[in-house]
Parts: sequence; C-alpha cells; structure tokens
Amino acid sequence: MRFYYLALSALAGQALAAPSPAADNHPLPQNWLYSPQIDDVALNLLDRPDIVGVQAQYTWKSLEPTQGHYNFSRIRCDYKNVLAKGKKLWVQVQDRSFDVSNDPVPKYLHTPYYNNGSAPSCDGDSCDGNFNITGYVAQQWNARVRSRYQALLKELALNFDGKITGLNLPETSIAVDVTANNYTDEGYFLGELENAGYAASVFKKSYAVQYVNFWPDGWNNTNNRFTDSFNYYAKHGVGVGGPDLIPNKPGQMANSYVYIPEYHNKVPISVIAVQQPDVLNETNAATGKPFTKQEFVDFAVNDLKVDIIFWTTIVPWLQGN
Repeated sequence: MRFYYLALSALAGQALAAPSPAADNHPLPQNWLYSPQIDDVALNLLDRPDIVGVQAQYTWKSLEPTQGHYNFSRIRCDYKNVLAKGKKLWVQVQDRSFDVSNDPVPKYLHTPYYNNGSAPSCDGDSCDGNFNITGYVAQQWNARVRSRYQALLKELALNFDGKITGLNLPETSIAVDVTANNYTDEGYFLGELENAGYAASVFKKSYAVQYVNFWPDGWNNTNNRFTDSFNYYAKHGVGVGGPDLIPNKPGQMANSYVYIPEYHNKVPISVIAVQQPDVLNETNAATGKPFTKQEFVDFAVNDLKVDIIFWTTIVPWLQGN
C-alpha cells in the first residue's frame, strides 16, 4: 500500500497590543496559555498580568453528541471563568486525535452514509513502511462529513462570534491509508481549504485560523500546496498558525515556517503554539539544551513574525523557574 508520512513536528475585532518593538520593528507577540482543558492550573496562571488569555481544545463529538444537537456547556463555562479573570478565550475545534483510544468524531457519523466518518491515522517517522494506528482523523475529504463539520462551525459562530477571541482548526498534517475510505490528497487539500474559508465566513468578529504545518503531498511546496493554501487564506480572511514552535527545526523550516512570515501582512493574524512535546522533546542544536523562553520568543518574532504565542502551562517560566 502507498502511504504518505508527514512529521507532526490557530483576537476578537480589537487591535493587538504591541508591548515593545523587537529588533526588526515587529511587535512582541502576546503571551497566551495553551491547555487542552481549562483546569485549575490554567485558571491560576491567568492571574498573571503578562498572560492575555487561554486557548483550549474541544472535540467535535463533545460539541455535537447527536446529529444537529449541540452541547456548548463546557465552552460557556470556560468562557465565564476566563472572563471573570479579565482574560480572553480561544477555541480549537478538534476533529483528529493522536490517541488510538479517542475517535473525536460524533458517533452518528459511524454509519455507511458517512463512510464511518473517520479514518485511522499514524503519527511517527516510519508510517510509510510501518503504519501503526495512533489516532483518528475526520474524513474531511468526504463532502457529507465536511457538511456536518461546517454545520458545527456555523452553530459555534452563532453562539460565540465576537465573544471568543479566535477559533482555530487543527493542523493540516495527516498520515492515513491512502488506498482506503475514498481518500485522495487533492480531496483532503480542497476540503481543508473549504473548511477554513467557511470558518472565516461565519466568524465575522472573532478570528478564524488554520493551523498549517505540512500537507500530505506538499513537502517543500510540492504541487504548490503551500503557495496555493496561503494565497487562499489571504483571499478569504483566514489567519494562519502552527501547532509547534521549534526554532530552526529542519522539517518546519522547509515547509510552514517559510510561509507564515511571508504572509503575516496578508492574513488577519498569525499565531504559534509551544506545546508539551516542544518543551519535553526538543533541544537547541547549538546548545544541546532545551529552548529558553527568550529563544522561543526571538524566533517567533524575528523569523515567524507572529502575533500570539500559546504557551503550554508546563513551560518553566510559568512555574517561576
């Protein structure tokens, strides 16, 4: 079988604050938290004056337990708790997982009409020859599945546009069995673009952002995947970002890190996340040590020119270390 592997290596209508200019006159990015769930740790950290808000994840199946019936109680609770701190909320809608025990799509999609709704995915550097299932991804190349996903985005906008600062769609990188589930690279690419454009069309006050890291058939802009996608985002008012801030990481440097800064003045907003693997597993090749806060910030400002950094709550500087 043929597999594609891609390494796993997103502000309401208010102007971003510019704390102080960096060396190249790009403003320093705002510091936000990233936490899959807004727990006590995240809420306590929101008391810091240098933290603007928090980004949290919400799975599709938790937001739409049954077809056409939505449960936004967790978002509403989180929004209330964050607002009480005088801070802002950012939502990530998760339609894929990196946990084989977690299929993030609603159960009603697991029918022949939706071709089961999701597909097994692989994450790792050997997926091409050793496809071990490590999670699931919604079949966004399937028009029926995509229609239901866009219905969710529309309902979220009706409830939260102008309240939350932004909403982002998950990273573009996937590795699936390309011989199954009617998958095509073109279908996936066009489906992801359509979803991003739709999100921007319904979120008129809050930012709509697409996390872009790799495309299944687009390494180093093969098939013009990066230029075509970023031109689409610029045309349709979609912000851009990424799930991992890893300074000078070769894979990212050959792909998304080329286009995020190139388009930072063409899209509404650019963001980047420092997630747990970036802190626990990545080191500075020059020092052999984990990246410092300053090294993350310098790269985010001078190389990527982003407006927001979402920091995992485990970074040492948030712990007072």
